[in-house]
Amino acid sequence: MLTVDFDRLGLEPGDRVLDMGAGAGRHSFEIYRRGGNVIAFDQNADELAQVRDLFAAMKEVGEAPAGAEADVKEGDALSLPFADGEFDRVVCAEVLEHIHRDVDAIKELIRVLRPGGTMAITVPRWLPEVINWKLSADYHNAEGGHIRIYTDHELVDKVTKGGRMNDGTEGDAMVFEGKSYAHGLHTPYWWLKCAVGVNNDKHPLVKAYHQVLVWDIMKTKGWSTLTRGAERALNPVIGKSMVLYFRKPDAA
Repeated sequence: MLTVDFDRLGLEPGDRVLDMGAGAGRHSFEIYRRGGNVIAFDQNADELAQVRDLFAAMKEVGEAPAGAEADVKEGDALSLPFADGEFDRVVCAEVLEHIHRDVDAIKELIRVLRPGGTMAITVPRWLPEVINWKLSADYHNAEGGHIRIYTDHELVDKVTKGGRMNDGTEGDAMVFEGKSYAHGLHTPYWWLKCAVGVNNDKHPLVKAYHQVLVWDIMKTKGWSTLTRGAERALNPVIGKSMVLYFRKPDAA
């Protein structure tokens, strides 16, 4: 279940890509399939071990093009262990809403992106997230949960002013190139979960809706056309995730 549009990001085979906050690796795997040289970065060693194993399995069965490389790295988002300008593309999906010092994390993302490179940042969309918070305190009070709700204007401002230009002078660190929304079909599911109890997975309505999402993810014949159409219709209105695209200005 991808949130980032890699065509819009400009991903090309051979690109060096950082997936910051990779989690279980959903975006990293797609980058690898497309021939990118990807680093799945996260602070969860257990998840990274599973991602590494799946990278190896993908290579073994030929799911990634020859020459593509994939690896994992454990560390802190506030102090990325990479050189300035090391990556052509950076992906940061559903991470910043968990980080108290989000501006410092954004500065690190900008630092490791090369001039001319592109970045995709995704966070929960404001309206669906506000409703979740109002329906359930447990939704965001859990350990490691969401600590803020972004508007698009706030996050764009933080990223475009998140650093210095290449010559050291003050200026917009990144150029905002547009936005989209994703996972509209998931928004009512989370509203339902928050309404009946965010951990109440046995509720019949929750179970039924979850099955619909499974059919969609698995592209079940007969259902995928219906669910894909519903997703496309819902994304502009209540898409659960907001996706912002940026480009780092060239050194010249």
